[in-house]
Amino acid sequence: MSEPLATKAATMLCMTCGGDMEDRITDLPFKLGDHSIVIVNDVPVLQCPHCHAYLMRAPVMAQIERLLESTSQTAELAILRYAA
Repeated sequence: MSEPLATKAATMLCMTCGGDMEDRITDLPFKLGDHSIVIVNDVPVLQCPHCHAYLMRAPVMAQIERLLESTSQTAELAILRYAA
């Protein structure tokens, strides 16, 4: 029988410091060009509580890519909310 995903996340080790990664919700900035930044709010990540390194699961990154593709490249700053 396989472990639940939440249990697996708790046992994943940080590649930077070796700490236990934890499920977190955070805001992340993405630079789209020389003068264009998008901040995505409420992104689910695995994050190290010690060094704050983070990882995104593949489905989360795919959703982020869709959000970024739909954003105007001419805006200097855009703030979007992640929605699964």
